[in-house]
Amino acid sequence: MWIMVSGPYRAGKAGPGEQAENLTALNRAALALFKLGHVPVIGVNLALPMVAAAGAAAYDELMMPMSLAIAARCDACLRIGGPSEGADTEVAFFQARLLPVYHDLGEVPQPRAHRERADPT
Repeated sequence: MWIMVSGPYRAGKAGPGEQAENLTALNRAALALFKLGHVPVIGVNLALPMVAAAGAAAYDELMMPMSLAIAARCDACLRIGGPSEGADTEVAFFQARLLPVYHDLGEVPQPRAHRERADPT
């Protein structure tokens, strides 16, 4: 599955140190999903290079539209971390499409190929 990892990045206007910690947490969750056999996607990782190219003032113009555009291509969402309006918007997007939203890595099912190898019947 393609799974969006949603969580705080700039929640509450976090400073650069907190943003870096938040991004590390998102990327660690993505790595764990990848190791399970899924394709993880993080909207922040896709939008930040464009924000850097356009300038910080373009953050609001680019961040959520880019995150929701990639969310439209995903099969599920893994919500991590604390309060975040952006992450909650992503979760609501998945819920509106009746797609799974997981709140713990243990809830994420194995990819189909893994299940087929484990049970060839």
